[in-house]
Amino acid sequence: MLLGGLYGLRIDGFIYMIRIQCFWLMDFSGPDAIDKAIDAGLDLDGSPIPSEMLNLYQEVMDKEGVRKRSGVKKSMRNRIVRTGAKHYEQNILNQRLIDAGWEGLKPKEIEFFFS
Repeated sequence: MLLGGLYGLRIDGFIYMIRIQCFWLMDFSGPDAIDKAIDAGLDLDGSPIPSEMLNLYQEVMDKEGVRKRSGVKKSMRNRIVRTGAKHYEQNILNQRLIDAGWEGLKPKEIEFFFS
């Protein structure tokens, strides 16, 4: 990411034009890319995330952090369905779930993710 600009600076009656360039190298790849970007306060394109958005996100995540969980396997299945729908065809994801020991895709999941 490259941020910078051209700035005018007046010193002793003279105007100096200064070009400032700043480089940030951040790796926003992998399964935790979104979390890394949020922690940095930057979108994946390098633009800043408004503080109001960050504050609301943190407020909601704090509430989520204290919520009782229903079970790890259920959460794993939900993540697999939510993410797997982006990478697998419906019939393949359904069979993979069954083969792994979970129930297949539910009608509401098929409607939401594959319609």
